Amino acid sequence: MQTHFFDTRIEYLKGVGTSRALLLNTELQIFNYGDLIQYYPFRYEDRTKFHQISDLYDGMESAQIKGRLRFVEKIGEGHKARLTGQFTDGSGTMELAWFQSVSFLEKNLRAGAEYVIYGKPAFFQGRPQMQHPEMELLNPDNEKGGYFQPVYGLTDKLRKRYVDSKVIANMQRNLLDQAYNHIRETLPENLIQKYRLVAKRDAVYNIHLPQSEAWLHQAKRRLKFEELFYNQLRLIKQKLLRRVDYSGQIFKSAALVTDFYKKHLPFELTNAQKKVIREIFEDMKSGKQMNRLLQGDVGSGKTIVAFICMLLAIDNKAQACIMAPTEILAQQHYDGLKIFADLLGVTIQKLTGSVKKKQREVIHEGLRSGALKIIVGTHALLEDNVQFQNLGLCVIDEQHRFGVAQRAKLWEKNKHIHPHILVMTATPIPRTLAMTLYGDLDVSVINELPKGRKPIKTVHRYDSHRLNVFGFMRDEIAKGRQIYVVYPLIEESEKLDYKYLEDGFESLSRAFPENFISIVHGKMKPADKDFEMQRFINKETQIMVATTVIEVGVNVPNASVMVIESAERFGLSQLHQLRGRVGRGADQSYCILMTDVKLSKDTRTRIETMVRTTDGFEIADVDLQLRGPGDLSGTQQSGVIDLLIADLAKDGEILRVARECATEILEEDNNLDLPKNEMIKEQVDNLRANESNWARIS
Repeated sequence: MQTHFFDTRIEYLKGVGTSRALLLNTELQIFNYGDLIQYYPFRYEDRTKFHQISDLYDGMESAQIKGRLRFVEKIGEGHKARLTGQFTDGSGTMELAWFQSVSFLEKNLRAGAEYVIYGKPAFFQGRPQMQHPEMELLNPDNEKGGYFQPVYGLTDKLRKRYVDSKVIANMQRNLLDQAYNHIRETLPENLIQKYRLVAKRDAVYNIHLPQSEAWLHQAKRRLKFEELFYNQLRLIKQKLLRRVDYSGQIFKSAALVTDFYKKHLPFELTNAQKKVIREIFEDMKSGKQMNRLLQGDVGSGKTIVAFICMLLAIDNKAQACIMAPTEILAQQHYDGLKIFADLLGVTIQKLTGSVKKKQREVIHEGLRSGALKIIVGTHALLEDNVQFQNLGLCVIDEQHRFGVAQRAKLWEKNKHIHPHILVMTATPIPRTLAMTLYGDLDVSVINELPKGRKPIKTVHRYDSHRLNVFGFMRDEIAKGRQIYVVYPLIEESEKLDYKYLEDGFESLSRAFPENFISIVHGKMKPADKDFEMQRFINKETQIMVATTVIEVGVNVPNASVMVIESAERFGLSQLHQLRGRVGRGADQSYCILMTDVKLSKDTRTRIETMVRTTDGFEIADVDLQLRGPGDLSGTQQSGVIDLLIADLAKDGEILRVARECATEILEEDNNLDLPKNEMIKEQVDNLRANESNWARIS
């Protein structure tokens, strides 16, 4: 569609003009014909049939009726004025009401005239009514119905300037009349035949002005397939190119790993851990640079997998590093790994912002000489003076906390041959989202918990049950356990009536006078935060009052209860992450979700999902359904940002087929040189290239 016709500036389209064009530029980023024609409706109103007033029922989403407006009457004065009317279609009568634009409507509505009205019916004392219906005088064009009205995304500014969905639909109609013959095909005939897709020009026409429900379905299917096909084609091409272009160190010797398995591993690995280790080993001895994402729920044993992979690097005369987003998490990794490293005689150090200059110099020298084999650190690892003799493996924990430029800097620490990269996340990513966000990475999943771990019991309690919850907390403290209480806000908010930290700390201090309480939140200085965290870890305090700052990192096996106040305030993935702070030891752990009685439908779904399952991937799928992909990805990353029409929450099957199709084509013809792939190559060249190709760096 990138012909000169589609580069025509939008002001030249009939019905737009200079002032409207400026509005479309600033409000919707629509600058030319190509931008407008790819501005797709997000839903459609069914105007194919007419309803009768006698058939209306409470709970109907919408209804289209043709009939006569008997009379209109203005009630009240000034800003309290409203307009009412009586409408009949022969089967019954209904009341119409307007609370806005009263003066305009009073002048323009004609009593006794016949209209087509559309809106959401409601009932008051058994009588049907409709507020702010769309009103259109009955005419030969609308009297038969029979079309789907597209609904486009709008802004307040557009509405105030009288640019509504109907105006945009008329613009699209004017454009499509001219554009239809300019829309060229972007998929080869063999794919169109194989997947029974409609032509591109028919798909574009019917996405805006569907001739029928069947045509709308086929238009969506065609455009979604094309979008996901090219999205996946780009990602898979990057993946294949990396395998060709980026060689990796070959790690064949596994003697140190075998020694660790036989003499020092204190527990048996789960089948999922063993499978992941095999996948990573295959990468590391392939001669190609590994770029793998390791997904595993909180407590699934990702760190021990990473350590075993580090041993493989060390056994082959290379060094390894693990980078964590916080000092607390880095300290936790260091403490856990040092026990095993010492048993094996492997040198290990920690490098964070708080390490003193003298100690830093020793660490820097050890890394340069190769005497220091494993370094655990934070962003401090990225500093220019941190140089390795031979960095062979980089492990990045909670990778979404790091920017791509930071990860790239770590990748460049070995100038001779780039290190293998293992990025880890405890945030479960739905399969469809992983394909688009990380479609160019190899993905490994640890989907089972270590043996002996008891699933966390999750319950939902209303604020009125607080005394019972306090009683349960006292019982757990009496058993020697510790408790987290998490709040969504630090200070009281006038707008949001949620439990807040300061009030919570005071009420808990009154309810538990015999216990010691820690408090941690994001506004504290790092040193104060670490001090409070350490008190809790050392069992000097029994209750930790915190905001979501404790979401990632803290590992306190003795903490067995997580109370989340105003749980309705949190997203599903955040609730799941918070719950993962308990259940680290052998004791039965509990998560208590405290909410107000009034909850929205989506909130109830979130709470019920948390109570029903501890499976992070099931939770992530529900989260994707509720929130959409934008929120889940956190930041816009390559792959997901280009989707104009596909919906990752609903189009998983189309994505799967598109990915299989793209893989098949590239495996046969990596450079798209075959004549049958000429159209695909041309389209790939036309599509906007990514400004920065970070994909090779993970």
